[in-house]
Amino acid sequence: MKLFIPKETYPNELRVPMLPSDVEKLVKKGADIEIESSLGVTCNYTDAQYENAGAKVVRDRRAGLSSAEVVLRLRKPVLDEARLLRSGSIHVSYLDPFNEKQLVQVLAEQGVSAICMEMIPRTTLAQKMDVLSSQASLAGYVAVILAAERLNKVFPMMMTPAGTIQPARVFIIGAGVAGLQAIATAKRLGARVEAFDTRPVVAEQVRSLGARFVQVDLGETGETKNGYARELTPEQLQKQREGMAKVCAEADVVITTAQVFGRKAPVIVTKDMIAGMKPGSIVIDLAVEGGGNVEGSVRGQEVMVNGVNIIGLENLPARVAVHASQMYSSNLTSLVEHFWNQETKRFELNLEDEILKGCLVTHNKEVRNELLRKHYEGG
Repeated sequence: MKLFIPKETYPNELRVPMLPSDVEKLVKKGADIEIESSLGVTCNYTDAQYENAGAKVVRDRRAGLSSAEVVLRLRKPVLDEARLLRSGSIHVSYLDPFNEKQLVQVLAEQGVSAICMEMIPRTTLAQKMDVLSSQASLAGYVAVILAAERLNKVFPMMMTPAGTIQPARVFIIGAGVAGLQAIATAKRLGARVEAFDTRPVVAEQVRSLGARFVQVDLGETGETKNGYARELTPEQLQKQREGMAKVCAEADVVITTAQVFGRKAPVIVTKDMIAGMKPGSIVIDLAVEGGGNVEGSVRGQEVMVNGVNIIGLENLPARVAVHASQMYSSNLTSLVEHFWNQETKRFELNLEDEILKGCLVTHNKEVRNELLRKHYEGG
């Protein structure tokens, strides 16, 4: 069975969808793998390393896409490339399906079975395929490193002959995977860390990392069956902002991580809250690609507002591209292995599989996912 892995062409994307070591695993299972030349160059992997792993290196991207039975990649395809895919083929990548109705429809019209990596269920069985968690963990780490680099203070307490330097105060909003990694990283650097989440159940995790959990009474909240925070009502959002305003005013660094899957990110840090912060402080909006948690954040930019540096840089995992690629490659390989039939040497879709029920977006020329269908009908 022919699998094709094209190189990433999205601007400033340094991550690689699959490493030579994982290519070798699939080749040993009987996969016929072609990669586009220079696939791994951004992470210092050569074509020769992929060839040594058993892959064939090709230069004709369009031919690779149009002839492959399975296409494995990281970023969603552009429409022109989606139209090259053969009927009956399987395409696996990020898809951003709630914002890419036309792309999903093209994939359906082409007869492509499209697997959306963002929609891998958050279950124990699927954990090793969970790209959102693996990449979010790195984003949380990078956010703290960025803040430490830009802040005009040191993070740890220092006892010196010239006096005692107090630790930087870091406030993390959202204690999901990205938030917990940010907490852990900031604590390692010696900061005084506080965190807030709408789900009281994560308070113990926050405290176990050495941070103080900020209590704000929002009434009934909780999480979805997949482990995501439930969307707050407007009244709850207002209470949350009021409760966090004082903490933000005292913080040197604020990092927001709150996202609601399939919807615009909630605005959590308002202009009024930023106005109350100290000049020289830092705000990092990890949700900027989903609409942003911070009023005034600009996607892909750093902007100064009342002396506060609001950072809305995109694709933070690509700043540690080697390890981000390692993790994505492992997630992708685990998914292929899960659906690989060792007898037929093929990637076979089991439509009754619980993992596939969650992430198979198109199949047999139709949009299969019920959530997406309702979203498209409503919008």
